[in-house]
Amino acid sequence: MSFGTVPVVGVDALDADSFILDVREQDEWDAGHAEGALHIPMSEFVERFGELTEAAEDGRRVFVMCRVGGRSAQVARYLVGQGLDAVNVDGGMQDWEASGRPVVTDSGAPGTVV
Repeated sequence: MSFGTVPVVGVDALDADSFILDVREQDEWDAGHAEGALHIPMSEFVERFGELTEAAEDGRRVFVMCRVGGRSAQVARYLVGQGLDAVNVDGGMQDWEASGRPVVTDSGAPGTVV
């Protein structure tokens, strides 16, 4: 399955070791996110791109997530164009939460997807 030239996977393709990049905005992140995800809002992505390349320097696949998959598809397409192994997570955090995967706040408390 693909979104244009970007591979697309569902949340079921992610495991505990998957490298997740969350591109939602700060208020969405604060409400709840996948534990261990790297947060770089799409609105800040170009200026903070170095944070991602540093975190993903081992060359592992980057699973890009947003709320449902639109913003993450755009970022994943950009990353693929930059030569990174990136995929868009279809359904994003909504499907993550619906599948029963944990959503947490920065303090580790249960969170929610907004």
